[in-house]
Amino acid sequence: MFIHNLVLKLIRKDYADTNLEPKQERPNPMFKSFFPNPKLFFSSAVIWSLFCILLWYFTAKNWGQFIGLANPPVDTPPVIGPAVFITTPFLWFYVYYAAIVGIFSAAWRTQTSHPWFNWSVLGTALIVFYTYFNVQLSVAINAWYGPFYDLLNEALTKSRKVDIGELYMSLWTFAALATVFVLVVSTMRFFIRHYIFRWRKAMHEFYASHWQKLRGIEGASQRVQDDTMQFARSMEIQGVSFVSACMTLIAFLPILYGYSKHITELPIVGVIPQALVWASIFWAALGTLFVYFIGHRLPGLEFKNQRVEAALRKELVHGEDSETRADNFTLSGLFEDLKQNYYRLYRNYIYFDLGRNVYVNADTVYSLILLFPSIVAGTMTLGLFQQIQNAFDKVRESFQVLFNDWDDIIKLLSIYKRLRAFEATLHGNTLPKIEAESAVS
Repeated sequence: MFIHNLVLKLIRKDYADTNLEPKQERPNPMFKSFFPNPKLFFSSAVIWSLFCILLWYFTAKNWGQFIGLANPPVDTPPVIGPAVFITTPFLWFYVYYAAIVGIFSAAWRTQTSHPWFNWSVLGTALIVFYTYFNVQLSVAINAWYGPFYDLLNEALTKSRKVDIGELYMSLWTFAALATVFVLVVSTMRFFIRHYIFRWRKAMHEFYASHWQKLRGIEGASQRVQDDTMQFARSMEIQGVSFVSACMTLIAFLPILYGYSKHITELPIVGVIPQALVWASIFWAALGTLFVYFIGHRLPGLEFKNQRVEAALRKELVHGEDSETRADNFTLSGLFEDLKQNYYRLYRNYIYFDLGRNVYVNADTVYSLILLFPSIVAGTMTLGLFQQIQNAFDKVRESFQVLFNDWDDIIKLLSIYKRLRAFEATLHGNTLPKIEAESAVS
């Protein structure tokens, strides 16, 4: 009851019913149409998530013993393969996650009757769980690397006689893990496609109900028809990517922290405590700052490019109904504007692609260079080398989430800028400054 009341307090604080138009707060329709009271919903979701994560790691992960799901002894050998997902720690986590989602959704259910509640709240919770499970699959595969590559090393060096059946059995374990991965991913892809379409439908219905106010905005039809779909899809992709990065860090940072004891020193800097952790943070921060520096102008350019695309499309549509529209002179002028915008985009993408490709290629050998001193010193086996390299790559990729997704982020920001014009119009505000700028300047 204490936890349930805590969530209720978070929701009731400054709560305004979703179906009403608050006097002080004007929620963005992109989110308001699908989520109940977006600002408060996301704030309470973040606070609740942090509380539950801390509760889990400090004490709740041991509560399973009260229902017969106690953690195994510390010296118990790790379970390699898909059977790990039905061990008592995992079973207890499934129960714990269902409980905290149930408490959170029940608290919100008492405060709102939002028509998309099940999809936005429970659907999002399911996607978060899928992301968690996907990360745990990566952890399970990383655990498989050690014994498999040690087995290969023993066979190659002939340090002991390895039966071929051992190799096939190890590959069978990997195939079982891969099967779980394929089934889970395929099922969730089906669900996520429906989730995206529901979000698009919610936005479409919201904007369609205000069409008379919005129809005068340049390219309004494209923004309602195409941008709502692209926005929902991009938000889901980037949201899952960000949550996955956070969960990967939570899962692999402790693993990388433990592996760091096998690293004697790093090139150039020498011996430092927890070298792999600091090396991954440094490299990822460098890449993120670098890609922002070379790509921060692209969202605005993409926005303007969509404006000239919309102008050409609109003229062609009018030309279907009227012989006086879409003449060669008009179309040539519109296409010339389009050409100038694309050429400008291409020029900006030259140094963006060049800089990013240099970093990506350096990234492929970065972890190897870090491990060279320890490899020469002979402080690791082949299996340990593979586990360290995989864990390091997972952590580094998580820190690099902005770098890796920058193309998609550019498109998402451009779509967001276009849909913001709807918000400003509905609230009687001045259109965003970029709407007044020339599309070909």
